[in-house]
Parts: sequence; C-alpha cells; structure tokens
Amino acid sequence: MFSIEEKSLSFEEYLNYDNGDDFSYELVEGKLELMNPPTLLHLLISKFLEEIFGQQIKADNLSLVCLQGAGIRTGVNKSRIPDLAIFPLSILQSQLDRSAVFETPPQLVVEIVSPESRKRDYRYKRSEYAALGIPEYWIIDPQNQIITILQWDEGLYEERVFQGKEMIISQQFSKLTLTVEQIFNQPLQ
Repeated sequence: MFSIEEKSLSFEEYLNYDNGDDFSYELVEGKLELMNPPTLLHLLISKFLEEIFGQQIKADNLSLVCLQGAGIRTGVNKSRIPDLAIFPLSILQSQLDRSAVFETPPQLVVEIVSPESRKRDYRYKRSEYAALGIPEYWIIDPQNQIITILQWDEGLYEERVFQGKEMIISQQFSKLTLTVEQIFNQPLQ
C-alpha cells in the first residue's frame, strides 16, 4: 500500500475520483492509498463469509445486507474499504443512486489481514471503527490462523481471539455455527 496523490483530497473529491484505472483506494488524511490486490485465499475466505452471513441473514429474516467492496467514511477526509460490511437494508435503499461509500456505520465489518495490512487492520482500522461505534469488527488473520472479534461494549471494544476448532461467538449473529477451521480451510469451489 502506498499513497499516490500529492494533493490532499476532500471526502467529496474522493467520492468522484477517477483516474481511469481499476484499482481500489482508501482515503487516509486526504491522501489516496492504493489497496494491494488480494491473494486467492483472501478472496475465498471473503466469498465464504459473504455466503455464510447471507444464509444467516435469510434464516433469521433480518433486514441486513452483506457487501464486498463498500466503503465507510471513518473521518473528515478518511474512508476505508473493508473486505465485508453488513448494513441495515434501509441504509442501502436510501443510497441506491449514490456512491457505495457510506457515512452511516455498518453493523459489522470484516478485514482479512495480509502481510502489508497487518498494522492497518489491527491498529488503525480498529481505532477508526471504534470511533464510529461499529458494533462488531472481525479481524481474520490467515498467517496466524486466528480470528479476533472485537465487540462494542460501553464505549470500548472487548476483544476475543478464536482459533482451531473453536466456535466463533458473534453478538450480531448469535445463531451462527462456525469454527475458525471452517473459515481457513477453503477449498476451491
């Protein structure tokens, strides 16, 4: 990840930014930061979780939508693009004809850690998502084979780390039956 623009951009300029390439950028303190292309494992985990969340949303008849590639405004001139974000359907319906960068925080975000995003996912995004009061933040770490779930409680994130055959405990999806192993053992399908 590296910054590509010397000129500082406002949030509104970021929403309309188009340099003709097909890359994804986050906005950090007014600077565009190029997001590295994901690994195949990263994509498989993201796809698997999107399907699992979608099934759970449908089974529980929840008015939520799980999206890949949607952005979240995290500050005055900041915007992040988590791997997955779960939003109330009502928020999406009000923004169908606008950019998929939301100013209303989602219910849950998922970041899949890559070697170059470790500090960003564990530190910077944690504080930005906490400042927004996002109820649940999952950090999927394939390198260490752990999943950290941060759950919002009285103004702070409470952290719980899961590994191996442990069942993941989610406040947002209390009926979820999913182990860490299931997430990391993604065959090509």
